[in-house]
Amino acid sequence: MYRFLFLALCIASCATVPKAARQRLPEWMTGAFTDDYGIRYTISDSLFVMNGPARYRILEWNEKEQYLLAQNDPANKTDGGLFTRIDYMPFRGMEPYLWGYCLTVFNAKDLAAARQAAAADRAAPRKGCNGYPFSRMKRVE
Repeated sequence: MYRFLFLALCIASCATVPKAARQRLPEWMTGAFTDDYGIRYTISDSLFVMNGPARYRILEWNEKEQYLLAQNDPANKTDGGLFTRIDYMPFRGMEPYLWGYCLTVFNAKDLAAARQAAAADRAAPRKGCNGYPFSRMKRVE
């Protein structure tokens, strides 16, 4: 009995916490948002949810290079279980839009492929997302 409890305690204490769970996204990037296409979002340190179409579980956050790596929810209508790179950038002078994002790649076969995807072009946010504009995000009051 004691061996089982000891083993269970060791396993629980040795379990790793995903990198995204240890890091907190910037406050300006979490909460409820709508984009300039009318899609609503709920974003936390661990989930990026496009209300209705898709859910992404955040696995890593690269603050310096401004991107998130996520795994697509298995229940997503397309690309379920695959991996996504979400590049983002804060905006200045575009109020009420605070920031924008780009699904740089949304169907990578693994996390390494998503990580290695070419970054979105933040110098040209109107076409830097694979030829399309970054989706602009404003907070829902």
